[in-house]
Amino acid sequence: MTQDPYEILGVSRDASADEIKKAYRRLARQLHPDVNPDPATQERFKDVSRAYEVLSDPGKRAAYDRGGDAFSQGFGGAGQGFSFTDIMDAFFGGGATAGGQQRGPRSRARRGQDALIRLDVTLADAAFGVTKDLKVDTALRCEACEGQGTAPGTSPTTCETCHGQGEVAVVQRSFLGEIRTLRPCAACRGYGSVIPDPCRECSGDGRIRSRRTLTVKIPAGVDNGTRVQLTGQGEVGPGGGPAGDLYVEIHVEPHKTFTRHGNDLHSTISLPMTAAALGTQLTLPLLEADLPQSEDSETATTYDLEIRPGTQSGSEQVIRGFGVPSLRGGRGDLVVSVVVDTPTRLDPRQEELLRELAAIRGEESPDGQVEAPHKSMFGRLRDAFQG
Repeated sequence: MTQDPYEILGVSRDASADEIKKAYRRLARQLHPDVNPDPATQERFKDVSRAYEVLSDPGKRAAYDRGGDAFSQGFGGAGQGFSFTDIMDAFFGGGATAGGQQRGPRSRARRGQDALIRLDVTLADAAFGVTKDLKVDTALRCEACEGQGTAPGTSPTTCETCHGQGEVAVVQRSFLGEIRTLRPCAACRGYGSVIPDPCRECSGDGRIRSRRTLTVKIPAGVDNGTRVQLTGQGEVGPGGGPAGDLYVEIHVEPHKTFTRHGNDLHSTISLPMTAAALGTQLTLPLLEADLPQSEDSETATTYDLEIRPGTQSGSEQVIRGFGVPSLRGGRGDLVVSVVVDTPTRLDPRQEELLRELAAIRGEESPDGQVEAPHKSMFGRLRDAFQG
């Protein structure tokens, strides 16, 4: 096999550094052992790598062009000085590491964490919306160092171990020769700089723990478990980084009168037997009654419900538009369930009147006939199709 690095890479002797690099990348993609495990191909891959090692170094290239032995030394040394980073450049482009990430120091400024806080509200607050003040324990920017982590009047200094690169080279031997990889610098933790004189208030973090008060507007119609996002109100990031988000999780307290199902409110009323039979009118409290009322408020807090004569226990009456407002607009209904209260204790006069009523209705001795439960419309349709 030829010992001429120009022929190995397939470039002319007056090729530019960019042309040499492009030729190496093209061949490295074709011949890399992960792509082509053939032993002969692996040997050619070593030749290509050694050729590039010589021609990519201006000093070695000049020595070879003058008739020196820089290239033969490269062959004799089993790939000494061969950089694994060059292979990664061939596959991922310049400035990449084995993980495909950009090389160089990482920024001290990072985004802060998101935070979650629970907020207990009443059913009326959840239905109609409310503004609350919350006390939040969180990470705030250190004002003493303006989030930089350095003592006043000082600044970070370049790391002497990695010289500001944030990475150090680690050389390992393999079948390819010596492979050089880049790892985060332990001295500066990959930042490329160190803080010799950290801020005394925040110990160099750029943040302090403190409590602050936030005003939160809860929209009308939120339900139990709803999370309200407050962008940029979470923990401030270290090193002066931006704050995360704060999520307020809503927990609705049980109500003594109403229960919520979706956007509908449900309540139950108990009626005397006589009122259910004769009909009546009831004044029902609405959920609006739980809201603060001003003297000039025109918000209705009650509803006059008409009970029709002969109302049965278990029946429901739906009052349209008196439920919970929807987040998408509109409003649910108020569903009132009726329970007829049968008297358990009668005085002689009441018993006499009921017996007289039973006689008039021919109900002194009911036959106790057992009937099947009333079927739903779907049940009746099914029976009709089944014949």
